[in-house]
Amino acid sequence: MSRARSSARTQAAAAAACQSGDVAFRPWAGTLLVMRRPQLRSTFARAVVPVLVGIGFFVVVGLLLWGVAALTSRNRDDTTANLAPAFQEMGNAQWVADHIVDGGPIILQDLIGSDRNIVLDHTAASGFQIYLAHPADRDATCQIEQVRRTRQFTDCDGRTLAPEDLALPPVGVRPIINNDGSLTLDLTADTPAAGAATPPPAGTSGG
Repeated sequence: MSRARSSARTQAAAAAACQSGDVAFRPWAGTLLVMRRPQLRSTFARAVVPVLVGIGFFVVVGLLLWGVAALTSRNRDDTTANLAPAFQEMGNAQWVADHIVDGGPIILQDLIGSDRNIVLDHTAASGFQIYLAHPADRDATCQIEQVRRTRQFTDCDGRTLAPEDLALPPVGVRPIINNDGSLTLDLTADTPAAGAATPPPAGTSGG
């Protein structure tokens, strides 16, 4: 009976400690140890600490959102690079050449990435030639428009341009005439090695 009463008193003391904000626990059997929970006593602390906790929460959320945005942006760039084709098959080279004679150079949309369009031209003297679809003295923001069924273009300044006035593509981007007579555009720019000799002009091919 005495042991039961002692146990009841212990449980009552633990309940009272919990209700008053204290923490009660038993480190070993038969002993009750009560630890008082820390409390903010000053008015200043009670006012400032919740604000600091809230600011810390929003800082953590902001960092998480920034990390997600950075990862998404990097993945988007990688995806764009992966989607850009290394080669573009154009079909029979003679058919393409005849089409250019009849309708003028061909503008191909965004084949080398970074929203850079290219122009495929052909002349009897020079064969196939690739240009970038902007003037040689402007950047890619100065878009060109072809004068319908001619070899002329107008640029962002209203100037009339010939294909030779357009910018050349990166070294390594060139047309290739295959053994079967088909035309392939190699859209992979070369990576020059240190000390390498200057390569020939880009974008040209016979035929």
